[in-house]
Amino acid sequence: MNLNQDYLAINKACWNARTEHHINSNFYKLDKFLNGASSLNSIELDLLGDIRGKKILHLQCHFGMDTLSLARMGAHVTGVDLSNKAIDKAKELNIQLNLDANFICCNIYDLPQYLNEQFDIVFTSYGSIGWLPDIEKWAEIVSQYLKPQGELIFVEFHPFVWMYDNNFSRIQYSYFNVEAIVETELGSYADSNAPIKTESVGWNHPISDVFNNLIKNGLDIDVFKEFDYSPYNVFPNMEETEKGRFRLKSFGNKLPLIYAIKAHKI
Repeated sequence: MNLNQDYLAINKACWNARTEHHINSNFYKLDKFLNGASSLNSIELDLLGDIRGKKILHLQCHFGMDTLSLARMGAHVTGVDLSNKAIDKAKELNIQLNLDANFICCNIYDLPQYLNEQFDIVFTSYGSIGWLPDIEKWAEIVSQYLKPQGELIFVEFHPFVWMYDNNFSRIQYSYFNVEAIVETELGSYADSNAPIKTESVGWNHPISDVFNNLIKNGLDIDVFKEFDYSPYNVFPNMEETEKGRFRLKSFGNKLPLIYAIKAHKI
């Protein structure tokens, strides 16, 4: 497999297969969302603050629930995702909810071919950069689309998490981005019983790479936080130790699961 040529096709097929099952899963709670519930969590909401009237670019938006939650908060939002099935559903939800979000289907590295604007905020969260081989190119995209003094709001699973095998029984992968992580999965994080088998290609990005490439591309880091819980029950053998806070039973609060960055463009 030539990963440089094939990873986009592999991951697009993966997310197209997942989207169909995610839309109706208990994990995403689409019915509650359609009835007014926000899909955003306190971690990102605390960093976002008052976004009324602001232009936001949401990178890797899946089928748009977070994008549309931002629009409900009064922002003018553009969501981008690789999966055409996810973007089709996002557009459908946008019309259904009578919102004015925009959606673009493309690999984010190719976004300059589709979008020529700057934004007050670039937002991306939870399982996004692990699908990207080149974190420097990601940081360039973030910087390109931010206005001067514009902010990046970024929440992600901690790279320490991706060192483990799927059962968190042993360390399998490097903390550093030294190789592609190729996996085959039955079901998905949102529905372990979904009748799908998907292949995916990912990469681990140490926090130092994220920091250094953002700084290299003209951003100052304003806030950096780490959390010993996930707002999502996405890994095997998790327990809800507090409302909306999931931890791995075998590790308790000893493992960093999430980190968050707020940065601004100089």
